[in-house]
Amino acid sequence: MMVSMNDNAGRVGVVLMAYGTPRSPEEIEPYYTDIRRGRPPTPEALADLVARYDAIGGISPLAKLTEDQRDGLQAALDEIEPDTYHVTLGLKHADPKVEVASAELARAGFSKLIGLVLAPHYSSYSIGQYLDRTRQGVVDAAATTPVAGVESWAVESAFVDFIAADLGERLATMRASTEHPVRVLFTAHSLPQRIIDAGDPYPDELRSTAEAVSAKLGLAEGDDWTIAWQSAGRTPEPWIGPDILEVIDELGDGGQHGGVIVSAVGFVADHLEVLFDLDIEASQRAEQVGLAFDRTACVNDEPSIMAALARRVADLA
Repeated sequence: MMVSMNDNAGRVGVVLMAYGTPRSPEEIEPYYTDIRRGRPPTPEALADLVARYDAIGGISPLAKLTEDQRDGLQAALDEIEPDTYHVTLGLKHADPKVEVASAELARAGFSKLIGLVLAPHYSSYSIGQYLDRTRQGVVDAAATTPVAGVESWAVESAFVDFIAADLGERLATMRASTEHPVRVLFTAHSLPQRIIDAGDPYPDELRSTAEAVSAKLGLAEGDDWTIAWQSAGRTPEPWIGPDILEVIDELGDGGQHGGVIVSAVGFVADHLEVLFDLDIEASQRAEQVGLAFDRTACVNDEPSIMAALARRVADLA
């Protein structure tokens, strides 16, 4: 959405932030290079990433889904107060970058900026960095526009209700097909262990979502559900675990479980880490160890959640 340079005094600019993704196969290498802070990937690493995209159809649907989320949030904010909010995308590893988006809003004369990240769980490494980049954009624009941010929506009731409703249906279906217990795995993207060791609240944020969803369904930790981490970076340093594939192996080796249902609550749109890491890689691993496999739906542009996030934005306006 283009930003009008007309009088925006009294209006609120909203920077809706996400990781970003290639929009075409030709963009995969520059995208990967950006993730690597300007260092081009090795041919082997690039080929591996291209193969993963090929496995899910050639490219991720994330770009289109993020635009749909932007449009859904805009519509929900217009319902609250028409012609008051302008939502623009700011991406970490694709254009438009977060700093560029916030600078454009600041130059356009909006009275306030509000940052909202399409991730429910606060971490200084993710949401914290996104909000810092939003503020940096204002500095880059030589403006003094105040910036506020939604720091967490881990236990947002609409989010919890959406996951619980879908998970409940999938649990009932899988339990009806096996005599053995079914384990729910709540997952999010792993982070380097050093970040958690420094006191980052990210694991507690994921746990709060898992506990809220489980409470609605009467699920007990250990017997019915556990937390696992996924999609760890391919770096020498340790990343937080247990990794989802290790958990699946353990459940299968024990011979006491009939299946697993993954609820990837750390991700709010279908993309590579869901469509490949879970629907292909984790699903195949479950099959290899004799477990049924299912996954809860991603939020994508679910209207009830876009409306809930709009209310959180409006509360900061």
